[in-house]
Parts: sequence; C-alpha cells; structure tokens
Amino acid sequence: MKKIVIIGGGAGGLQLATSLGRHFSFNRFHRRIDTPAAQVTLVDKNRTHIWKPLLHQVATGALDSSLDALNYQVHARANGFHFELGSLQGLDREHKTIELAEVCSEDGTPLIPARKLEYDYLVIALGSQSNDFNTPGVRAHCQFLDSAEQAQKFHNRLLDQFLQLESQVVDSVHIAIVGGGATGVELAAELVDAVHEMGHYGRIKNGDLKVTLIEAGAHLLPALPPRLGNSSQKELSKIGVRVLTNTQVAEATATGFVTKEGEEIPAVIRVWAAGVKAPDFLKNLDGLSVNRQNQIEVEATLRSKTDAAIFALGDCAGCEDANGRKVPPRAQSAQQMANTASDNLIKLVENPQAELQRFTYKDRGSLVSLSKFDAVGNLMGGLVKGSLTIEGRLAGLAYRSLYRMHLAALHGWPKAMLLYVIGQANRFVKPRLKMH
Repeated sequence: MKKIVIIGGGAGGLQLATSLGRHFSFNRFHRRIDTPAAQVTLVDKNRTHIWKPLLHQVATGALDSSLDALNYQVHARANGFHFELGSLQGLDREHKTIELAEVCSEDGTPLIPARKLEYDYLVIALGSQSNDFNTPGVRAHCQFLDSAEQAQKFHNRLLDQFLQLESQVVDSVHIAIVGGGATGVELAAELVDAVHEMGHYGRIKNGDLKVTLIEAGAHLLPALPPRLGNSSQKELSKIGVRVLTNTQVAEATATGFVTKEGEEIPAVIRVWAAGVKAPDFLKNLDGLSVNRQNQIEVEATLRSKTDAAIFALGDCAGCEDANGRKVPPRAQSAQQMANTASDNLIKLVENPQAELQRFTYKDRGSLVSLSKFDAVGNLMGGLVKGSLTIEGRLAGLAYRSLYRMHLAALHGWPKAMLLYVIGQANRFVKPRLKMH
C-alpha cells in the first residue's frame, strides 16, 4: 500500500485529500474498499478548515467560523482519508519521512509528542503568509489575516473597540489597512457594514469607525483592470473609507503608520495586507529548491524540481503557466492544481512509469466583494470569450457562487446546496453580526 501524505488543509490540500480519499477508499458503488491501493493522510496544524477568501468576514463578524468551519477529522472519516493534527517540523528526503512538531494545549500542556510519518509521495500545500517586505515595526504592531486564528484575534480587538464606543469611553475608532488588493478592499467594506449592523444593537453610529485604506500603487485592485480599481475606490469613498493611493508606508508604530513622505496615519488597529510569500522555513527544508518568494520550484507536472517523490501546489508552489508566467497565488490556482495533482498521484500509484499530466492554468477571472454595497470583477474562460468586466448584482452573485463551488468540490452539490439553505436560515434566526 502506497502512502500519500499531504501537508496543509487549505483550498488545494483539502480538495486533493478529498479526491484521493474517495478514489482509493470507495468503489463505484460508494462502498469502502477493504485493501485500498493507497493510504491518504492530511496533516494540518488546525482542527478545522475555513476557506481563506472568507477570513475578512470572520474578522468583522459577518461570518461565524464556529458554524461555517469544516472539521478535518469528521470530513476525513466520511471521505476515506486520515487526518493528523500537527505542523511540519522537518523533512528527511533520504528516508522519506516527515517530522511533526509536538502538539500542545492552549496553556502549553503537551498533548501529542513529536512524531514521524512515512511517505511514498509527499504533497506540500502550505499556502502563503503576509509579506511585510522587512518594513520596520510591522511584525510588532500589525494584525494579519493569514489564518482563522488571526481573523478571530482581529474580531476580538474589534469588539473591544466597539465596547469602548458603546460605553462612550472614546468618540471614534481609527483602523488603517495597508494593501489595496482584494483582502484590503473587502475588509474595509466589511468594517463599514459591521458598524452599520452594530448600530441596530446600541448607540454606535455610522462614522464612529474611521477606516483608512493605503495602497502603494496608482489604483486599488492592481490585479484587475484600472477601471475596476477606480470604481472600487469611488464606492469605498462613498461609504466613508479614506483611500490613499500612491502612498508607501515606511514604518508601523504602536499608534499608526508613517508614510515615506512623513505623514502619520493614526490607527488603534493596524492591518497589513500588502503582498504574500510562502512560509520562510521552506528555504531550509532538506535542500528543496525554492524561489525568492520561498515557493518550492516545481516542474509542469507539479513535481518538485529537487525530488520526484515530492509535489507542491497552491501558494507555496513556484509554478509557471504555458506562457512562462508565474501562476498567481489565488484559491482558483490551488484548486486547479489539486485536480492535476490528483490525476498524477493516481497514475503513479497504479503505474509508477506512467506519463504524468502537465498543469495548465486557466484564469477564470477575479471577483472582489464590497460587502453588501457592491462587487466588481472580470470573468474569463467558459462561456466568456476573452474577458468580461462585471459589477453590481451580477458580480455579487458570481462572487457568492465561488464559495458554493468550493463546498461542492468537498461535499458534492446536494450537500453544498443544503449547507447554503442552512446558512440562509441562520440569517433569519441569528444576529447579522457575530457579537462574541
């Protein structure tokens, strides 16, 4: 029996584990196979999965992670793979083993000792983290939204500020966000909506929360056509967000940001959402070749250029498309890579000499939600020839469908639609904003 170990349960890793688990553990009648050809193990440092593009909603309370999170262990049991709680600590390519760090409780009590897992094929899908570009003070004074834990930490701080507003200890709260990409734009809009929703439960008024969005480039959403970035800026300005473009941050302090021109931007909560890179420790992972963004360099088949038994996908994979351009770090990229990796690993298990499939990236476009106020984006591929720019309700509908498609890949369409119905029902019986 071959052993396939997948490190990282994000959009790509979880989809891959689900696909391989179903293939090797169930027959076409959905009955479990007694002696599967491969054992699939997913490793993640968290117990639950939240789709990363939704972390800004977890941060503001628009999404309750305790209701929407997927439990890895339960999902693994239902889909024919194993789950190990832990974080990657070391790799021994010669002996084909990985070492997982000790698992401790919140108070530091050891729960599971460090241990090793054997593999025949290893897939690294560890995603990315914020890139502070070595800007002074950022790591010490800023919040990040790289994980559900960080999003919840932001939410707790936001509730503390709302409490001070409600108790009239302060008359306004300033939040500054660095980075005018999708995360920064969506977070800014969600914060304005959060203040509006809080107004239904107390004395907080629109305008009590002052949001500043800082972008170094000439317009917001640099991955999209400039017209959409300008449209987003107009919409954000209309709802009260202060937008600063062509503004570079030189330093983060305990009280705000300092620009290269010397302007001080006060903020009690400071968010850094400007650029991403793969985790730093990948640079020292038993000699695996990485690029400047710490991404593991892979061949067109998603195999590591260093080791044929190791694959990488998602944000931590340094992959190029058919035109020699870097595949962007997006959820759709990770999901497409998961499909290719699944096909290739199945081929290798069934025939180690099989010719592997080359990954072809298909840009489906990008969509950005401005909470309930608006949505913008462009669609590519499928029924659309070239690129179709969309805004308003159509863009909002398309944006919401992305999460439904993610759920369908994990659960199948019937269960995905049932989860959607349950989510809509919760909107009527629960507060529109998580208050704890």
